[in-house]
Amino acid sequence: MAQEFTINSTAIETKINQLLPSQGGFGAGVDFSASTMVIPIVDLTESAEGSNLRQDLQSSLSLTSITSFNVTNTTSTLINTTGYYRVFATADLNNSVGGILYNFSITDGTTTKQIIQPFLQATNPIAAINNLHDFIVLLQAGEQLTCLSSNANCIVSGVTRQLADLSGNLTNP
Repeated sequence: MAQEFTINSTAIETKINQLLPSQGGFGAGVDFSASTMVIPIVDLTESAEGSNLRQDLQSSLSLTSITSFNVTNTTSTLINTTGYYRVFATADLNNSVGGILYNFSITDGTTTKQIIQPFLQATNPIAAINNLHDFIVLLQAGEQLTCLSSNANCIVSGVTRQLADLSGNLTNP
């Protein structure tokens, strides 16, 4: 059986008036009350999910959460662990002429799919081009993200950061 208690507190009444000005206070002669009855409350906010960060801040890059890479004239594996990842990269092309100069791909060892594959079509060397890339990938078991730089005039560098595991559990920066 629940018990009811009356609370006479000017401090609590002042705080309620500060936090909820639209309520206009309780007026004179009205007291606060408390009960020993347990009333369950279901919190459906982001903080109840275990994250106090806004969604856009959840994908931020930090000193301890990033892995940097630099790829020149080779193919490199950037990530080979399952989960959701943000990739932030730049590709610098200097004195480049036609052909595939770089790409980002997901492969499972048998099938390869290009995510980003710019194509430079030029017969004369281009002084300099800088391409910026910011994308999110999902890697399943056995998959990996690779980066190809087809010649020494193409430098692809950047960072990767895990946003969530395969089940979608967020990783704070």
